[in-house]
Amino acid sequence: MSKHDRLRTWAWVHKWSSLVCTLFLLILCVTGLPLIFHDEIESLLGETQAPAMPADTPRASLDRVAAAARAYYPGQVIQFLSWDPDEPHLVFAGMNRSLDAPPSTRKSLVLDDRTAKVLDAPDRQSGFLYLMLQIHTDLFAGLPGKLFLGAMGLLFVAAIVSGVVLYRPFMRKLAFGTVRRERSPRIKWLDLHNLLGIAALVWIFVVGVTGVINTLSDLMVVAWQKGQLAEMVAPYAHAPLPTAFSSIEQAVRTAERAAPDMTPQFIGFPGTRFTSPHHYAVFMHGNTPLTSRLLMPALIDAQTGKLTDMRAMPWYVQTLFLSEPLHFGDYGGLPLKTIWALMDLVTITVLGSGLYLWLRRARTAADSEDDTLAAATSAIN
Repeated sequence: MSKHDRLRTWAWVHKWSSLVCTLFLLILCVTGLPLIFHDEIESLLGETQAPAMPADTPRASLDRVAAAARAYYPGQVIQFLSWDPDEPHLVFAGMNRSLDAPPSTRKSLVLDDRTAKVLDAPDRQSGFLYLMLQIHTDLFAGLPGKLFLGAMGLLFVAAIVSGVVLYRPFMRKLAFGTVRRERSPRIKWLDLHNLLGIAALVWIFVVGVTGVINTLSDLMVVAWQKGQLAEMVAPYAHAPLPTAFSSIEQAVRTAERAAPDMTPQFIGFPGTRFTSPHHYAVFMHGNTPLTSRLLMPALIDAQTGKLTDMRAMPWYVQTLFLSEPLHFGDYGGLPLKTIWALMDLVTITVLGSGLYLWLRRARTAADSEDDTLAAATSAIN
């Protein structure tokens, strides 16, 4: 295959991968922008705060916290308790009609871990951020929607790679950063499209790849359940279901003794998807910016309160844990989020200009000398 034919092949890949995914990528960029600042938006909307108390106020037993949650929603069961490292003294409870009920019917509670009192019962199934998140993650279509967006993400990655390949021959005739303002609007937008695309290349690629990984989260959880979790609970395969449960507080203390350099973040209650009917699953995390994103489950016998197993999660789950905050710029506080937002706006411009270039594909005779390379490098030509 000649060099010219290879360029034509890459141009074909770039054209059609871009055309198919552009509309959905624009939707993801627009909905992703407010999600970058979800913490700040929630704070402006009146996020629940723990009441001021002396610093040495002791923490209440988690058994009292669980009892308060059950009393607030009689007839509901607790699926999990969790903590947010950025919200000291707040415990979040996920309540539902049954242990295996879906998230769509879940009710949320926010409790004070010092007084075991309910502070708020926020509605997590409505509101602006909920709408943006659902559109961004699955288009309100569940797993099929996630997988569809994952496919669009793969096409986006193909468009990025092919665009990089085609950028080099285009730049042979132009200095880097050149925008030919004296030419037609289409040529000016082509130059701007190429400049912005190559300048934001690394960010666009990283966010595109992490987005694809995030769409596979449900499948990764299933793989973990059928793999590592099944191995960890295998000794209980034929054990009778527990008739009485040990202390939740004791389960957490047991996990902390097993991993003294880690902190509990999440407790899955027996019978939920993150554990077995016989265990509390206490998910521990580290205390550095990196290890705080990685979880290690400790399985605690729900009757005896003893540790039965504790091991690091598989590499693919750890990859998911690291990719989720990277996708939204959650590693570096507000400065990094601001950079993420600016790069998001750049990506919207790249996608929008590519769509414009395709719609204005009819060229004037004055632009004919640029046709070959322009066709090879236009985002959606």
